[in-house]
Amino acid sequence: MNKKLLVDVDCGVDDAQAIMLALAAPGVELLGITCVHGNTTVENVCRNVLRVLQVCDKLEIPVFKGAGVPILGTVISAGSFHGQDGLGDAPDPRSPGLDLVQKEHAVSAIIRIVNENPGQVSLVATAPLTNLALAVRMDPSLPRKLKGLYIMGGNTEYRLTMLQPYMFNPESDPGAGEVEPPARMNRGFSLTFHLFSCLQTFCDAWLDQDSDKARFMAKIFRHSMEEAKKTDCLGSDSFVSCDSYAMAAAVDDSFITERDHYPVTVELTGTHTRGMMVVDTLGVLKKTHKAFIMKKVDMEMFKNMMMAALK
Repeated sequence: MNKKLLVDVDCGVDDAQAIMLALAAPGVELLGITCVHGNTTVENVCRNVLRVLQVCDKLEIPVFKGAGVPILGTVISAGSFHGQDGLGDAPDPRSPGLDLVQKEHAVSAIIRIVNENPGQVSLVATAPLTNLALAVRMDPSLPRKLKGLYIMGGNTEYRLTMLQPYMFNPESDPGAGEVEPPARMNRGFSLTFHLFSCLQTFCDAWLDQDSDKARFMAKIFRHSMEEAKKTDCLGSDSFVSCDSYAMAAAVDDSFITERDHYPVTVELTGTHTRGMMVVDTLGVLKKTHKAFIMKKVDMEMFKNMMMAALK
């Protein structure tokens, strides 16, 4: 029986890696990809998703355009880490046009797909949670119909840095983080709070595979690697793909070797903490539902998934 996934992305290079991981995973059926503001404009996000599907020969998977602005506050720029277009500013004149994007709005598509497959769909959100929050507002029963929810966002060890990819998603729309399913889900979900890295030697082997997918990834990933070296925020010998960890967990959660289980909430105000995930280790919030927080993972299993994604 196939594992059914619905993916909500703001397709930068990291989302592209996650999508490709899911497409290569055996026993996984990707029901659709919904697009939202984040790493770049929602229009660019749609274009980028189509480019990823094209190189993977999966253009039959439906793509839906969603929210272009957050529920609360103003749009936060993702800066230049993934390039202005989100895919390393490495355009391809053969890229598919936006005419391939579905006419149905992403929020409507989320509601419809989940309701057509009650209890079967795991939603993987690697972007600001605006689409998901709007879907829950329109259909409050939606969280109970999900099999699982995997989110790339938050940080249990908050530190102010020049670049915070692990905080960008909740900071982009903290209002969405507060009203979306974690507050009401009764099936549990995984929330990734930590960055993980692997050595440059793996990154080189991953990109050096003789395939169109690997050449595509090397092209779009070059800009991000250079940006990481400039800021030294990730370390010049590291490769980090935050979104791919959330996707790997959704594909096979045995990949998670250590996890915490606590209620969480999102800070909506605060000079330095807007969008911060607050982990209630003492139970003072009196929340009914809790989040699974990834702490350690099987790195060899992850590397195998990433290698398979570009074969």
